[in-house]
Amino acid sequence: MTEKHCPLCGEENKCMAGIESQNTCWCYIENFPNGIFDLVPPESKGKQCICKNCVDTYREENDKTK
Repeated sequence: MTEKHCPLCGEENKCMAGIESQNTCWCYIENFPNGIFDLVPPESKGKQCICKNCVDTYREENDKTK
């Protein structure tokens, strides 16, 4: 798996961070839910971005349990 893939689902994360021509990404303005980073394997923390789909899915699943 490369840094361009989500560490949770393995799909392309579509991260635009660090791309010169596009210096913004959805992840800069996203409010990540508490606990989602606990799901990232230790070897991927700080190296791979979680994709928007996983963030949305995590949020939906955790909203159901409240």
